[in-house]
Amino acid sequence: MRPDDPFDDAVTARAVIAADGTLTRWSEGACLLLGYTAGEVVGRPAARLLAGGAGAPPTAAVRWSGTLALRHRDGGTVTVWVLAHRRQPADGGAGDWLAVSPLEASDHELPEDPLVRAAVFQSPCATMVFDQELRLRGVNDAMALLLGLPAPQLRGLRPTDVGGRPQHSELERQLRHVLRSGRPHDMQTYMKATGESSAHAWLARLAPLTDRSGRVRGVCVTAHDFTDQYRARERLQLVNEASMRIGTTLDVTRTAQELAEVCVPALADFVSVDLLESEEPGGEPTGPLAAPVSLRRVAHRSLVPGSPESAVRSGEVVVYPAAAPHADSLIAGHSIVASVPSGDLDPWLDADETRARQVRESGVHSMLSVPLQARGTTLGVAAFTRFSRPEAFTHDDVLLAEEVTARAAVCIDNARRYSRERETTLTLQRSLLPRTLPRTAAVEAATRYLPAARSGVGGDWFDVIPLSGMRVAMVVGDVVGHGIQASATMGRLRTAVRTLADIDLAPEELLTHLDDLVLHLSHEAGGDGGPGEVGATCLYAVYDPVSRRCTLSRAGHPAPVLIPPGGPARHLDLPSGPPLGVGGLPFESAELELPDDSVLAFYTDGLVESRGRDTEAGHALLREALSNAAGPLDETCDRVLHTVLSPGGTTDDVALLLARTHGLPSAQVATWEIPADPALVAPIRKQVLDQLDTWSLAEASFTAELVVSELVTNAIRYGAPPIRLRLIHHASTLICEVSDTSHTAPHLRRVKTWDEGGRGLLLVAQLTQRWGSRHTADGKTIWAELALVDEM
Repeated sequence: MRPDDPFDDAVTARAVIAADGTLTRWSEGACLLLGYTAGEVVGRPAARLLAGGAGAPPTAAVRWSGTLALRHRDGGTVTVWVLAHRRQPADGGAGDWLAVSPLEASDHELPEDPLVRAAVFQSPCATMVFDQELRLRGVNDAMALLLGLPAPQLRGLRPTDVGGRPQHSELERQLRHVLRSGRPHDMQTYMKATGESSAHAWLARLAPLTDRSGRVRGVCVTAHDFTDQYRARERLQLVNEASMRIGTTLDVTRTAQELAEVCVPALADFVSVDLLESEEPGGEPTGPLAAPVSLRRVAHRSLVPGSPESAVRSGEVVVYPAAAPHADSLIAGHSIVASVPSGDLDPWLDADETRARQVRESGVHSMLSVPLQARGTTLGVAAFTRFSRPEAFTHDDVLLAEEVTARAAVCIDNARRYSRERETTLTLQRSLLPRTLPRTAAVEAATRYLPAARSGVGGDWFDVIPLSGMRVAMVVGDVVGHGIQASATMGRLRTAVRTLADIDLAPEELLTHLDDLVLHLSHEAGGDGGPGEVGATCLYAVYDPVSRRCTLSRAGHPAPVLIPPGGPARHLDLPSGPPLGVGGLPFESAELELPDDSVLAFYTDGLVESRGRDTEAGHALLREALSNAAGPLDETCDRVLHTVLSPGGTTDDVALLLARTHGLPSAQVATWEIPADPALVAPIRKQVLDQLDTWSLAEASFTAELVVSELVTNAIRYGAPPIRLRLIHHASTLICEVSDTSHTAPHLRRVKTWDEGGRGLLLVAQLTQRWGSRHTADGKTIWAELALVDEM
């Protein structure tokens, strides 16, 4: 006989009956009991074995036991006790039935078996004893009570004869292991025994039983109920899992969804999270809590796909009346347990037929509402619902739900506060950035700014600044750090750059002054006189459309990309320069000539730096995305962001500025070299008037003649030769520039009544749109800009 095949066992009668009532297997013990061989009964209806008048056991049950009158092959009747249970197949289909009848059943007294006697007296709990053939030799009263079967009738049965659950097959496998190894073994399982009203956690200890020679003669199985320890461990595991899984992001919706996912199915079959509304994003919930309460569903989770038991979709507003446990727990400030059998939910369900129908259809029987509270503020409510699990919520369940919800509430509050700070910082950041770019004749520009996806808004900025002489300055910078402080520092630096640009400093000189400012801000941030952590990078470029030359200087900032017309994109080789705030180190500039329709790409390092990718790869992707910049610059900006940035966003701010250069035609510029002779001012005025006639600007002749006369006369009188006069005409603007080699610039002053001179610049300031001076490598240039208005 093979010990692993119970149908070779002649001690117990076994038969397998298919779902249609046909016998499919017949053991040797069954042949001994009724006289039929397997060939005579297999494939035929099992009901034919019932003696006349005997009723068949019910087929709706999972297990049945009782006495049956069976037909013997010789025509007689055999009355036997039969245990039958349905075996569930792995594919989930209709299972067959295993019917067993022990052939060695005796009276109700425990047998005088030394193994059984030793097990009964030595075991402190529910005990059963198996022999070497895995046959049950006896059980004590505690075990018989759990099995729900009479102890005397169990002799000779195997574990799989007693029940068809996976635990019974596992018990057989472990029994064989103990018999072979001679070592004890422990099994843990969670199940509802036949004699129990609810499921319990069981620890089965399998101990070998040996004779005096040390030979293993059987196995003693003792069952210990460790439900309390099991549930305590489950609660601890859920709390630990909640601490790891809830709050992985600073997003309110995601955090609420994590709370629901952690608690289903560990604590409830359906969990919903509803939050109170606030007047502004991330703000505090406002208004007194009184029924009815309006909340917004931010997350829910169910055992059933699609959450059919939810009457509200995520993102919708739901109003809970006073009878709803959600509103009651919010107003009371503590958890509330309600159940359908007790009638606690009747007032609410009577007023809401739709929800009542869903409760009935889903089989909801118990609900637990826990308010979400953090730092003295009520944020919303989490509702736990059970419909698949039959047990109602216990006091321990309430404590567990409150523990997990409290952790989630702190994370939700952190996310809400972060959202509020991020929104404030982002608003500040966008208010400090230029809302629109100025339209200039020198460049057409397009920009993009993206805040960091996770680490918060930083201090990236860009600007396009019109300068004198139709020139334009382009600047991109990046302040170290994130948050409101970085945005405020960015605003101060952008204002400083505009101020320094207004006095027409050369790029390297502007960065030097900006470096001093960052050092000053860093010492202010230190508080105790020591340096703080304020730092920044910057790139400043000035493009002159008349000469078509661009001068660039950078302070620790990534080099720009140049895309010449019809050529490949390439990074410009510029002196790097130290970051702003280092101090004491010089900055250098580089100058290059740009053909018309060249595109310059300025950006911050957040564009090319990404997790899992080195910077060189980011630069390569950037050049690839800029390879075709002949189209509209806005489309090129979008293509760059789509190509270079990761789908999940960037960990740092991104600022991108694209500028397409345009040169002024030579016909719009007129230049004269002026001898240092006051007598030649009149002929110069005549040449200027002739040029204005050529440009069809006769209406501006009087003002232009006066301005040219005053500026040229001042250059001859107070400047140093050579002196040059240049007129630039574009659209509705006329610019007059007078340059000389003296570094002394004139200043506008208030003229007193008795002063004989000093009124010239005052007249220039009143007759022109704006005027000023700028230093050059050879001296200075005084300029005045006239707005051309059509005369009526």
